[in-house]
Amino acid sequence: MNGNIEVTYKVLCESDLSKELSLKELLGNEKVAKVIKSEFAKGLRNIQLISEDEDAKLSIESIKEFHTFEVSKDDFADILALAEDDAMTKKLFKKDCARIELVNIETKDES
Repeated sequence: MNGNIEVTYKVLCESDLSKELSLKELLGNEKVAKVIKSEFAKGLRNIQLISEDEDAKLSIESIKEFHTFEVSKDDFADILALAEDDAMTKKLFKKDCARIELVNIETKDES
């Protein structure tokens, strides 16, 4: 196989946040509803928050930096181990941040 693979990954920490809320759940929270009303309907009374698509989701997650490296297509089976090695080489692992998540794997043909 000719060509390379560009691998993108991020380092995961124990304290990372990853939560998904429905719009219905969000608007049902009294504190959130109060803040929205006071910001967008200041001084008005008897205001109701309504959404047509209550199944819409809001994701709350920690912002992560993406890191990339290239390997030969022959190394496809070892991508996870190679990504961990790349993170160690770049000294990205810290206390409570010792895992990675593969974000993207893209093949690049040699021309």
